[in-house]
Amino acid sequence: MRIMLDTDRLRLREFQEDDAAAFYRLGSDPDIIRFTGDPGSGFRDLDHAREILISHPLRDYSVHGYGRWACIHRESGELIGFAGLKFLDDLKAVDIGYRFVPGYWGRGLATEATRPILDYGFEELGLEEVIGLVMPTNLASVRVLEKIGMVPEGSVEYGGEQVIRYVARRPSA
Repeated sequence: MRIMLDTDRLRLREFQEDDAAAFYRLGSDPDIIRFTGDPGSGFRDLDHAREILISHPLRDYSVHGYGRWACIHRESGELIGFAGLKFLDDLKAVDIGYRFVPGYWGRGLATEATRPILDYGFEELGLEEVIGLVMPTNLASVRVLEKIGMVPEGSVEYGGEQVIRYVARRPSA
């Protein structure tokens, strides 16, 4: 298991195949996926979640050197979400994204996870720009992106939804 970042309350590490059950929950719970642009197309079952885990986050680590990371609550040891960077082929852009189980919403964990991820993207990966796509009705995620210094730059259609495109650019040296 490769640990990528530690925060006060979270350990961010690469996903492993045996995380499939937790990954399934993050991609099948209607409360979680209602703002992801894929409601109704969440994971069919645990095997489907495992296939997506292998073909996306695990593949992204080897292809791009980064991806969405499992968020482990340091106190409980529970996998409670994911956060990280993902290359979006269709937009030719690196996206920051996150999901947490509802029991942990409203505690500032998305902000706690994404702020160092953004720094990692600029400082360690040398990225020039990171985007964040958010549905206009997802006010909690809008606040997260704004708290970490991202600014809205119009909207774009993505996944069949009109979303706001937030942007952060590498700070000047």
